[in-house]
Amino acid sequence: MSGEFPVIQSKHSLVAKHVTKERWDKVKDIKTKTCGFTIAKACACAIEFDNQHCGIYAGDWDCYKDFSEIFDAVIQDYHGIKPDAKHTSDMDASKVTGNINKDVPVHSTRIRVGRSIDGYGLSPGITKQQRIDVEKLMSSALSKLTGDLAGSYYPLTGMDEKVRQQLVDDHFLFVSGDRNLTVAGMERDWPEGRGIFHNAAKTFLLWVNEEDQTRIISMQKGGDVKGVFERLARGIKAVGDSVKAES
Repeated sequence: MSGEFPVIQSKHSLVAKHVTKERWDKVKDIKTKTCGFTIAKACACAIEFDNQHCGIYAGDWDCYKDFSEIFDAVIQDYHGIKPDAKHTSDMDASKVTGNINKDVPVHSTRIRVGRSIDGYGLSPGITKQQRIDVEKLMSSALSKLTGDLAGSYYPLTGMDEKVRQQLVDDHFLFVSGDRNLTVAGMERDWPEGRGIFHNAAKTFLLWVNEEDQTRIISMQKGGDVKGVFERLARGIKAVGDSVKAES
């Protein structure tokens, strides 16, 4: 349970603005079904630090429902949207008609998205077993990718030193030690249940159980934004189809 209304150190954060004592008291005794997450855990960074802009993390899907009065207010303020706003997603690469001219000196292009799997906690609240299960599911699903998306998955636990150094050299490896992620609960049980996938060309990557359950990345040298987005769209669909086939 979350206890009495706390002192919010980040006094100019969206948490300080929207998490009032009245709203806190309404939900302070709630623990979410998926992960047992609480409003105190959600607001931990704004309570602990004085430099947060937003200051709140959802521990699972249930947070958006169980703490909806708070999360809705923060999300609407952060994004400048109205209560009736609807999220839309269009990954049709054929609709991208422009591109960066080839003579423009762009070093590289990277586009990335976060994706979560229904039924598991999000990084701040995910249980140890759920995290292991997500990694097992993703490792199996990724092994079935084909064509230019096919590659290898490298778990952080027990990683060979040569593999680790190569991932560092490629700037692919994510590491622990971020104070915000630690206080938010995202680095519990490090490094268990976490890993990195990349294809043979190192243009399609996927991080498992870092700040998101999955972070999907398309990248390459130069400024071919359309090509990078096209690969990302194909990759997201391929990964999604493979995960559904595994589930």
